[in-house]
Amino acid sequence: MAYQPDRSQYPQPGADGKLDIDLTSGKYLKLWQGPQHPGITGNMAVELTVCGDEVVEGKVHVGYLHRGFEKLMERRTFIQCFPIVCRICVPEPDFNEYCYAAAVEELAGIEIPEQARWIRALILEMGRINSFLMYCGGQAGSYGMGVISQWTTYVRDLMLDRFEELTGARIYHMFILPGGVRDTLPEGFAQRMEETLREIEITMKDVYETMYCNAVFKKRTVGLGVIDPELLDSYGVTGPNARAAGVAKDVRKDQPYLIYPELDFEPILGQDSDIYTRADLRRQDILQSVDLVRQILAKMPKEGPVMSKLPNVLHWKIPRGETYIRGECSRGEYGYYLVTDGSGFPRRVNVRGPSYTHAMSLLERMIVNINIADVAGLMVSLHTYPPEIER
Repeated sequence: MAYQPDRSQYPQPGADGKLDIDLTSGKYLKLWQGPQHPGITGNMAVELTVCGDEVVEGKVHVGYLHRGFEKLMERRTFIQCFPIVCRICVPEPDFNEYCYAAAVEELAGIEIPEQARWIRALILEMGRINSFLMYCGGQAGSYGMGVISQWTTYVRDLMLDRFEELTGARIYHMFILPGGVRDTLPEGFAQRMEETLREIEITMKDVYETMYCNAVFKKRTVGLGVIDPELLDSYGVTGPNARAAGVAKDVRKDQPYLIYPELDFEPILGQDSDIYTRADLRRQDILQSVDLVRQILAKMPKEGPVMSKLPNVLHWKIPRGETYIRGECSRGEYGYYLVTDGSGFPRRVNVRGPSYTHAMSLLERMIVNINIADVAGLMVSLHTYPPEIER
């Protein structure tokens, strides 16, 4: 297990949960990690109070990328919201498109064509692969293994080629719309996707041998950053962070959507719930999503419509109602709570992203007593994207 110092030597929290730290005593020092720092996940910052090289307290500050997406959507028509939602999570925009489109469809009573359901699942699994590859490079970089991020960026770029071929864009795709998707698969897409998947598998084998079998990486991650399984529900921990603790939380299985009931897979689980376990679980998740992409391409219908008939979207009014739609992104449960009042604008939109819980309350609890050098590794292991918090 990782070294844990005697907590009694540090100031104890008061009734309000805050620490009474005398920074003038010379024993404690306040440091900032971020917002512009290679050891930070995006545009956020962690205010550290340290004693020597050990963290006594950490406070997360995320006000460096504020966009106010949810409020902006209240002033736009339903179709005008799409350029907004995909920017709530830049590395995984497609889950925002899906959740928002599915929420609108449920309230408007729209059924999407069968082929569109398969294409949506394909896009979501492609997005999961992209996100996991970005995480893998970041986790390696937090421990000084820069070559890993170069390898994973290369194969992620190949997947972006497939996105560009399918949607016309590399980052913000805006391909999943209410009623279905924009278009069918291009001719020869499955063959080119298979070439990309093979390259990813080859690269991940090299990553495993270079990073996961590395003695230094193991020594710095095994036993560090353990998430107590008893904290999962109270802190809202989902996705790989929960599954690494042995709890099978996966919306694709817990509340199946799209065509996931027709695919053969089981959530991958770990037991030790430390940084290494979370990293290895996500490596396995990449390979599982590669297999799911192959299953989808093999089973999906080759013909049929991909978009339902919609009213004039410029004057579209959705009946009064409310709904919550969720899906399983690379970091856990992603959901949209949508309220309509019968007008042509959303009454209220609230986005449930995993980053709010994982990067704030959970990180602030786990960061106490660890070494300064391990802050970046712990932070990246929780896999968060700050725009979800400042939404």
